[in-house]
Amino acid sequence: MTYRLAGVAAAALAATTFATAALADDNPSLVTVVTSENAQTQLMAMVLTAQAVEQGESVHMLLCGPGGDIALADAPESATAPQPPRDASPQGMMQMLMGAGVTVEVCAIYLPGIGADESALIDGVGVAQPPAMAGAMLSGDARVWSF
Repeated sequence: MTYRLAGVAAAALAATTFATAALADDNPSLVTVVTSENAQTQLMAMVLTAQAVEQGESVHMLLCGPGGDIALADAPESATAPQPPRDASPQGMMQMLMGAGVTVEVCAIYLPGIGADESALIDGVGVAQPPAMAGAMLSGDARVWSF
């Protein structure tokens, strides 16, 4: 029993070490987490994140639960419908942010939860790896915004 726990601990340490090394290249100053199903909230998350990018922040975005629907190729109308005052949509703004260098990922459990795989996502959206995402959120300089 002790041997098995030691093996699990060693595997966890190795995964953490590799994730930490990977974060050296991608250490965001802001992590935006979107979980809301409300289209206005989703859009405002994108607007504020865009403002942060314009002010020089490096951003990593995590979409979970209903927030993950924004990243679907076959997204619900609420994610793609233009909203006032500038006729922007959550998905359109997210794609603009991706074009500006923002990394966008869905939670690791999102796709299995809806019975889909990565082919259901729009191009450029990835699946977050928990060790790397936790590392990004715990980075000493990172701020986390949750919507």
